[in-house]
Amino acid sequence: MTARSITAAVPAGPRMTVDPQELVPELAEVSAALFKATGNRSVPRTTISLLQLRAGQIVGNTYLTVLHTGFLRKAGESEERITAVASWQDAPYFTGAERAALALVEAVLLPSAQGERVSDELYAQAAEHYDPKALTTLMIAIGQVNFFIPLALIAKPVAGRAFNEPWN
Repeated sequence: MTARSITAAVPAGPRMTVDPQELVPELAEVSAALFKATGNRSVPRTTISLLQLRAGQIVGNTYLTVLHTGFLRKAGESEERITAVASWQDAPYFTGAERAALALVEAVLLPSAQGERVSDELYAQAAEHYDPKALTTLMIAIGQVNFFIPLALIAKPVAGRAFNEPWN
């Protein structure tokens, strides 16, 4: 398989044209359960969308990046905050709790030169901002986006289409 030239147009359609949920209907139950678990109100939905946007950026997936950007816009987040997620470490737009969530998703998704991805120090910093239930909810939110990353990378749903219609 040859690599696509960096200047070549990207195909507009999905790689997989059948909704995975039609092929594996149990996916709807898993998706609903994950959404319910992260919607327990222990962590603001915007914080969850911020960390899931960052996950999409880290894995280089346009579908996830556009999806979570859209969620943040619908929630009324400013363009500055949305845009700055990619460079959150030096952006003045995020609270300490949001920074902890963004640091956790990066630690989980990026290799660490120091060995352990989530250090005791990072865990302690996150625990300063989140009680045990909220910290568990963050872990589930990171797992939620990580659950969908293979679908997004392999099947290549169409970015910008409705959440339930990216396969057409």
